Amino acid sequence: MRKQTLALLTCAALTFPVASLADEVEHYEGEKSATLKEAVANFSEYNEKLEKILDGELTPEAMNEIHQLTYTLENALGKINEEFDGLAVTLEEIHLASESADTKGVASNGKDYLETSRTVIE
Repeated sequence: MRKQTLALLTCAALTFPVASLADEVEHYEGEKSATLKEAVANFSEYNEKLEKILDGELTPEAMNEIHQLTYTLENALGKINEEFDGLAVTLEEIHLASESADTKGVASNGKDYLETSRTVIE
């Protein structure tokens, strides 16, 4: 019985016209985030917009607005993740330099680390 149900669900999924739904959805560029500072600003602004929409009724218009603003959020989050990957490397450099009492390494990497991290928090 379970195998039959699974087989029927699989057949139904394969026959559903998924591609036609995807063709109807518009795709947007979203605002770019060239720098970490821009990314943080866009992330904050567009999260606020998302929150306001989510506080209301999720009408088709609201869903379209959410769809559009997610492009900017994705761009911002991508830049933040990219920058934070580099930040993790810089922090590891500080860690390793501190283990070997490398004051120049700690000082130079420390300044870079703080400059980047303070873009997100103060």
